[in-house]
Amino acid sequence: MPTAASHVWRPSSARTVVLDSFVPVPRGSTATTPRPLAWPVKDPADVLDYVFDISAALSGNDGDSIAELDVEIGPNHPGDLMLDSAAADGATAVLWLSGGAAGTTYMVTISIVTTNGRTLSRTVLLPVVTLSTPPVPPGAIETNTGATLTDQNGNPVLIL
Repeated sequence: MPTAASHVWRPSSARTVVLDSFVPVPRGSTATTPRPLAWPVKDPADVLDYVFDISAALSGNDGDSIAELDVEIGPNHPGDLMLDSAAADGATAVLWLSGGAAGTTYMVTISIVTTNGRTLSRTVLLPVVTLSTPPVPPGAIETNTGATLTDQNGNPVLIL
């Protein structure tokens, strides 16, 4: 008799953004603006988990963890990137994101309150690019089934 397998779900480390540590700036020097946080590109058809790790902000505070999580996505129009669900696990926020318009870089602002009352808000960039099917150039010859006719190198054959 078959037995159903139980699965342990773990967020993907391929789509994890780690908050840089909070390093004090020496007296007399000027703080520089850090590079924007960004996740790797996603296809509009992807529904994936994206992780934001704030461990650096909580270092030295054992027992502190994410208590509240608020997520805002911009731009926010029909067909744009959507938050399917959000969860917290200790010092990491896990967001399930879907959709998005190809050619758009979304700003995902994550606001966090910890169990000890710390608040933190950061924006992570998420570029959406068509990865699943390349765009068909104008003038490409299509078959009766709608497939693009290609040459031996995989390039679309164009009408001259």
